[in-house]
Amino acid sequence: MNKVKIGIIGCGNISSIYLKNLSTMFEITEVSACADIILENAVKQAKEFNIKKACSVEELLSDPDIKIVVNLTTPSSHFEVSIAALEAGKNVYIEKPLSLTRQQGTELINKAKEKNLLIGGAPDTFLGGGMQTCRKLIDDGWIGTPVAATAFMTCHGHESWHPAPDFYYKIGGGPMFDMGPYYLTALLSLMGPVAKVSGMTKKTFPTRTITSKPNYGKVIDVEVATHATGLLEFESGAIGTIITSFDVWAASLPYIEIYGSLGSLKVPDPNTFGGPVLIKLAGQTEWMEIPIAFGYTENSRGVGVADMAYALLSGRGHRANATLTYHVLDIMHAIEDSSKEGKHIELKSTLIRPEALPLGLLSGKLDE
Repeated sequence: MNKVKIGIIGCGNISSIYLKNLSTMFEITEVSACADIILENAVKQAKEFNIKKACSVEELLSDPDIKIVVNLTTPSSHFEVSIAALEAGKNVYIEKPLSLTRQQGTELINKAKEKNLLIGGAPDTFLGGGMQTCRKLIDDGWIGTPVAATAFMTCHGHESWHPAPDFYYKIGGGPMFDMGPYYLTALLSLMGPVAKVSGMTKKTFPTRTITSKPNYGKVIDVEVATHATGLLEFESGAIGTIITSFDVWAASLPYIEIYGSLGSLKVPDPNTFGGPVLIKLAGQTEWMEIPIAFGYTENSRGVGVADMAYALLSGRGHRANATLTYHVLDIMHAIEDSSKEGKHIELKSTLIRPEALPLGLLSGKLDE
C-alpha cells in the first residue's frame, strides 16, 4: 500500500505518541518531517523517533510530498498554523480544540472547502476499542432508546504535574476546552448531535501556583472559567449533563454513563482507548462487563490521522472530521454563552454521527 506522508508541527509533550504511532502502528502513514518554533525540539524528536527531517514550519509546509499536516501546537496557535497549512495545499488534522473561536473554526472549514482539502482533529479516542464497543451496544439496541447521559471530569488542575501548565489557564484552556472535547466527542459519537445548551461556569481561584518542575513556584493568573456545568438537549430528545472542573480535590463520579429505556451503560474514560465497558439491563442486580470487540485499545493517538489518510486514498469520508470537531467547539462556547447571558442557547451547528468502525479489522488497518 502507498503510504501517506505526514508532517508534524509542534514537538512538545503530546508529539511523542503521535510520532511513535504514525511511524509504526498504521500501514498507511509515514512521518517524513517534524517542525517546531524551537528547532532544537524538532531535532530531538526526529532523532528519537527516526524521522528523516527536522525543519522549520515554513520548510515543512513547502514540502510537496507531505499530504497531511498534524498541528500539535498550543491552542492559541491552532488557527494560524492550520490556515497556513491549508493555504500551502495540505490536509490538516488539529489537536483539540479545532480553534479558539467559532469564527476561526468556520474560516478553517471554509478554506478547506475552497482548497478541496480535508480538515478535522482530535480527539480520536472515540475510535478506540472501548468506545466503539459502546457504540455497537447502543446501535444494536442493548439498552433500548437512550434517554439521558452524564459525563464528569473533575480534578484540581495541571499545575502539580505538567512542566508548562500556563496555557491551561489562558484563553483556549480551562477544563471545558482542555478536557471537554474528549467527553463531548464521546457523547456525540454515541448519541448524535446536540440541539440546545444551557450552562453555568465560574472561576474559583484567581491565581494558580505551579508545583512541578521546571517552573516550581511560578504564579499563573487564571483567565478562564475553571468549573463548568452544561445541560445538553440532544436532537433525539435525550438530555445530557456534563461537568468539567479544575476546582475539585476529590470526587466519586463515573466518566460517562448512558441511560436507556432498557438498561444503563458505563462508558470508559474517554481520554483512553480501551475499557472497561459495563452494562446493567432492566431487572439485573449486577453490572456485567462486556468484552471489548474492537482493536486499538492501547494509546492509539493518531488513529484519526490514519483514518484521514485512508479517506484521501479512497475518497470516503473521514471520521474525526470538521463537522464533529466544530460541533464540539460550538457546544463548549454555547455553555459559556449560556452562563454569561442567562438563557438557553440554540445551536446552529449539527452533525451526522461518524461511521462506526467495522468489526474484525486487522491490526494497523482501518478499512477492510
